[in-house]
Amino acid sequence: MSTSAFPATMARQDTAPAERQTEPTPNRATARVGPITPHLWFDKEAVEAAKFYADVFPDAGVDHVGQIRDTPSGDCDIVDFHIGGQPFMAISAGPLFSPNPSISFFVNFDPSRDDAAREHLDAVWTRLADGGVVRMELGEYPFSKHYGWVEDRFGVNWQLILTDPAGDPRPFIVPSLMFVGDNAGKAEEAIGLYTSVFPDALRGQTARYPPGMEPDQEGTLMFADFQLAGQWFAAMDSAHPHDFRFTEGVSLLVACDGQDEMDRLSDALSAVPEAEQCGWLKDRFGVSWQIVPRGFQAMMREGTKEQVDRVTQAFMPMKRLDVAVLEKAYNG
Repeated sequence: MSTSAFPATMARQDTAPAERQTEPTPNRATARVGPITPHLWFDKEAVEAAKFYADVFPDAGVDHVGQIRDTPSGDCDIVDFHIGGQPFMAISAGPLFSPNPSISFFVNFDPSRDDAAREHLDAVWTRLADGGVVRMELGEYPFSKHYGWVEDRFGVNWQLILTDPAGDPRPFIVPSLMFVGDNAGKAEEAIGLYTSVFPDALRGQTARYPPGMEPDQEGTLMFADFQLAGQWFAAMDSAHPHDFRFTEGVSLLVACDGQDEMDRLSDALSAVPEAEQCGWLKDRFGVSWQIVPRGFQAMMREGTKEQVDRVTQAFMPMKRLDVAVLEKAYNG
């Protein structure tokens, strides 16, 4: 990957001009939304990968391992885990999809919070790079004194960065969307859509490509970050040739309070009607979202085998999830 795709502000260092917006973006949302949980699709490795991450990262652990049965992919393991306060989910559902660099995860090692931040970054890097693919070597860059991009052996992409303690604070994990191919130059449009749809939306830093950084077009987003439902995300454009795009390999699962809020989000985001299945949808940029009721994950974690089976058989034929039908199936 070309380093021209990354800005100085990504490391929270003001070595390039950056726009900042600190006022919430107005939107019409009135019901509670969140958390937004990255959802990783694996062939058979969901449990193995989650246990690996729980061992590699600080403040990480596996929260629940379950199974949904009799799906088109057969019996599928589902896993809830967390890294540094960020919830994740993973599923083993066959080889149809897999993670790729279009959605990666910044891992912010902050010396103001951790005296051994660099050493901890190096230790995590060593584990992630073992059996993986180094996409940008660990080292010093114009935007960071210590940074590297690695795809681990499960195909998940991580950007490890030593942050500037004087910069604006960010969470340990920040999901990052890269707009490439036909999407290159559309990152700002996407941020505008997302911040208009989600409650508690906020724009953070923005850095644009200057002249002379072809094939990236002047004025497109070298880097920007923003909040949705109070959670930080990042986005960037890259016009360099890449062999990946947004897929279901990494989706974003959104818990909502009530059917009305689920319908509102689905109406606002869905742009590919034929992609709607089991609460999944695709937006106009190809990003996959899962819109679920807040109690859905609890049903799948806490229900008996029979309750989980009934809920699974109820939601499998659905395009958008019906809260009343799911609750009826759960309660028998």
